Amino acid sequence: MELLQEKSGLEAYLVADHVIDHHHPVVRATAGRLRDQAPGPYDYAEAAFEFVRDTIPHSYDSGDLRVTWRASDVLAGRTGICYAKAHALAALLRAHGIPTGLCYQRLADDDGSDPVVHGLIAMWLPESGRWARQDPRGNKAGVNAQFSLNEERLAWVPRPEYGESDYPILYAAPAPPVLKALLEAVDRPHLSRLLPTAL
Repeated sequence: MELLQEKSGLEAYLVADHVIDHHHPVVRATAGRLRDQAPGPYDYAEAAFEFVRDTIPHSYDSGDLRVTWRASDVLAGRTGICYAKAHALAALLRAHGIPTGLCYQRLADDDGSDPVVHGLIAMWLPESGRWARQDPRGNKAGVNAQFSLNEERLAWVPRPEYGESDYPILYAAPAPPVLKALLEAVDRPHLSRLLPTAL
C-alpha cells in the first residue's frame, strides 16, 4: 500500500512534541542503551522495534488498567495499547534521526462487528528508500508481527469483506480521534468505550 504523507518532506516526521517526546530523558536514555547495542540505523531500528514489541506489554494482554499515551510514560511505565506503543517506538526512532510517522488500520471481529482503529508506525530508512510499516503491538497466539523493510509482516492484514481497511495517511502526530480517546480515558476499561471506530 502506498502511504500518503500528511506533511511534505521528512522533517515533520522527526519532530519532538508533547506525545512523541524524544527529548525526554527517559526516551534519550533508552535510545542510548539501544544505540550502544546496535549502532547502525538498520540494526538500531530493528532493536527499537523488538524492544517496544517485546518488553512493553500491551495493556489488554497484561490486564494493566493504566492508560499511557506519552512516549516517555509508555517507556517508564512499561505498558500501553497499540497507539501508545506506536508513540514510544516513533520517539525512539526519531531520537536516532529516523523519520517515523503514525499510521492506522480499521479492524473488526470475525463477523465484521465491533470495528476499532488500530495504530502502528512507518519508518523511512535509506536501505529501503520508502516508508516501511511496522507493528509493535506485541505478539501473542495468532499474532506474529516481525521487523521487515521489504515484505510487510504486520500483526493483521485487513479483510475488506469485514469492513477492515488500511488508512493511507501517514501522520506526523497522532490522529485527533486517537489522542482524544487516550486523553479522556480514566482507565483501560473506560478507554475501550472511547476507542475510535473509524478515522
